[in-house]
Amino acid sequence: MPLRAAREADLDTIVELIRALAEYEREPDAVRLDPEELRRHLFGARPFAEVLLAEDASGANVGFALFFHNFSTWEGKPGIHLEDLFVRPECRGLGYGRALLSAVAELAVARGCARLEWAVLDWNEPALGFYRRLGAQPLEEWTTHRVEGDALHALATIPGTSSDTK
Repeated sequence: MPLRAAREADLDTIVELIRALAEYEREPDAVRLDPEELRRHLFGARPFAEVLLAEDASGANVGFALFFHNFSTWEGKPGIHLEDLFVRPECRGLGYGRALLSAVAELAVARGCARLEWAVLDWNEPALGFYRRLGAQPLEEWTTHRVEGDALHALATIPGTSSDTK
């Protein structure tokens, strides 16, 4: 099953796959990315994330995994956070998702990571079942929190905070 690291020339494909994922997750209007900004963050001088692409026998892109490093203070080691794993609906059940996840796990092991983590929408039973079959366990005692938009900017400008952390 052909998998490869994305290249800068794949940017349009990555954007299209992200939009297809948003459509699947019932949020087609939630994608606000700027392709040029995404290009800088994936392929610039300091990449913030990586992408693996899955291709079918004809070379068509059928799925992707987007991931980045995090860090476990308790383990004292890096980890990998899988932000998105997506396979086009018509290509599911053919092994692409498993191959992508396995490739990210292989990178985590090769890089000395302590863990591979991701989040799954609670309504996405096909994905939850897929991950359970691979041995993944939900972390039910953890709740994800997010600060974004105006709240993020407000938090970043709280008076009296030290600017030496920037």
